[in-house]
Amino acid sequence: MDRYNAIKVFSATKAKERADLGEEITSWIEANPAISIVDTQIKQSSDSEFHCLTIVIFYNK
Repeated sequence: MDRYNAIKVFSATKAKERADLGEEITSWIEANPAISIVDTQIKQSSDSEFHCLTIVIFYNK
């Protein structure tokens, strides 16, 4: 992974929130045009009742 000086974490557990996560991330990127994204990580975890989706963006300011 390249060097970075900031991270942003997006996380959702409810189905509607998970479905809207892409739009939330796109809006954040558009609102921060000066950043340079270095890497991303996508994580999913679940148990018998809940599913959690987490997307981590590593970037430079």
